[in-house]
This record gives sequence, C-alpha cells and structure tokens, in this order.
Amino acid sequence: MAFTLGELAQLSDGELRDGDPRQQITGAASLSEATAGEVTFFADPRYMPQLRKTRASAAFVPADFAGDIPIAQIRVANPAKAFEQVVMRLAPKPVQFAAGIHPTAVIAADAKLGAGVSVQPHAVIESGAVIGERTVIGASTYIGHEAAIGVDCLIYANVTIRERIRIGSRVTIHSGAVIGADGFGFEMREGRHAKVPQLGIVQLDDDVEIGANTTIDRARFGRTWIQEGAKIDNLVQIAHNVVVGKHSVIAAQVGIAGSSRVGDYVLIGGQVGVTGHVEIGDRNIIAAKTGVSKNLPADGGTWWSTPATPLRQAKEQLAWVHRLGDLFKRVKAIEKKLGL
Repeated sequence: MAFTLGELAQLSDGELRDGDPRQQITGAASLSEATAGEVTFFADPRYMPQLRKTRASAAFVPADFAGDIPIAQIRVANPAKAFEQVVMRLAPKPVQFAAGIHPTAVIAADAKLGAGVSVQPHAVIESGAVIGERTVIGASTYIGHEAAIGVDCLIYANVTIRERIRIGSRVTIHSGAVIGADGFGFEMREGRHAKVPQLGIVQLDDDVEIGANTTIDRARFGRTWIQEGAKIDNLVQIAHNVVVGKHSVIAAQVGIAGSSRVGDYVLIGGQVGVTGHVEIGDRNIIAAKTGVSKNLPADGGTWWSTPATPLRQAKEQLAWVHRLGDLFKRVKAIEKKLGL
C-alpha cells in the first residue's frame, strides 16, 4: 500500500509544507532508519540533529514547528500519533486464525469450547477445561485440567496453562509463558528439603497481557492474582500468592518474590527485584535494577538503587560515591602536608 503526501496530510488532519502532494510514500521508519520514499516523525527537540540528517522523504512535525529542514513537513497536533496511524495502514494485515480445530489437536471429550474458537496444530486441552468464544489456542499449547479461559483471548504457540487456572477475557499470552507452575516452596525436614504443597491457582483478569517466557506461579493456597489491564513483559518471574494491581506495567527480567503485593498503576523497570511479603503502593515508579526490600507508600514517587531510595536522593548518593576518589586524594595531600 502507498499514499501520497497529500493523502497523508488529509488522513492526519495536518498541513503539508515544502512538499509535492503527489509524491508517493511507501513506508514509515524512525529518523535514523528512514530512507527515500518513507515518512518519519519528530516530536522531541532533542532529536533535531537526527531530523536534519534523516534520509526520509517527509516527516510529521508539531503544528508550531519552526525549524529549517530539507524534506517535506506534515504539521500535525500529535506527530507520534499521526505516525502510528500511518504505520498501521502501511503494515501487513494481522494474521488471522480461522475458527476450527486442527486434526492434530488433542481435546478431552468433556472440554467445552465456545463458538468460533480456533485450536492450532498439536495443542492439548485437558479434561474439564472451558474455552470462551473466539479464543485462539496456539500450536503446541497446553491447557490443563479444569482451566477456564474467557472470550477473545489470544494464546500464542507453546504456552503452558496448568490445571485450574482462571483467565478472563481479551487476555494475550505470548509464546513460552508458563502460567500456574508450582510455587517455589520447601521446608527443611530431617536434613532434607521437603516440598510444601502448592494448592492454589493463578487468576488473570480481563485485558491482561503476559510476555514471552514469563512465569507466574500458582499460589500455595488461594490465588496468585494479576488484576485487570496489567501488562507484564517478557522474562518476568512472579512467585506464589503475589498480587499485581490494575493497569500496572512490569518490564523484562523483574522478579517478585512470594506474597508481595503491587498496587494499581505501578510502573516497574527492567531487572527490578522485589523481596517477599512487600507491599508497593499505588502509582509508584520503580526504576531499572532497583532492589525493593521494604514497603513503599502509595503515590510514593520514583525509586531507584538498592535498597529502594527516592530517586533524587539515590542520584545524590551516587554523585557522592563518584567524588570519593577526589576526596581521598585531598585527604592524602592534607595528611602529607601535616606529616601524618
């Protein structure tokens, strides 16, 4: 698919400047990657050098843009949003999974599948499972005994959803995720590690998304609970009885230990570690590689470092550490001068 610059300006409710409205645009890319025939976008003054060097044929820019650039401009209220709309129009159509059951799938006789369900090759659906209408079960995915999955879910290939798991509607789970493996619970008995039974479930509420190779363990009792609208990235470990609040976002390689609670609208950066039985209040922001070992109050702001420290304070402490070398040199010079 291709558009002219005139059509792009019209679609984005923008104003074309310094460009031929008949010029064809066949692709969209970032400032640094775009080439002739493609459109890009500029929304942050920090990237003005990249804008001046871009090889794109045109750029979406803010309505009040005053820079001098050698390519066509489409002035819009929101360049990033306009660019996204173009990308969606130029992108290939999403893959559609036809309703029906592939002949290689293995489905228990008493499993219940709603209308329009798609079951891909070599999927396994165990006894007592319930799959909602229009849900897709990807190739080689395993749905355990008595698991329940809502409507309009997309379960990609090679996902494992263990027994009695409860999943809401419009949930997306990416390849390699394991939902409902045993929680990591052991007790020392007579010099040996004895397994503590993990008898609970995992519950994923509506509109949750789980990234590739993420693991969410079942509860020791009760439930591990991912609440409505939460988004969890790839390679995240969530232990037994953890609760993740509504619309929270957790980035890659985060580990949350057992029985911790994450509030609503919390943002957790990559490689954050959270110890067990910790409560993180609503709307906190936890920067990458932070170690959380104590409760964080609601609306507590932004945290960084180990243990978690308010961001401004953590930056000051880091600056002090970087100055220690100079301080030691000054102390040694003073000691030498004093003959110590």
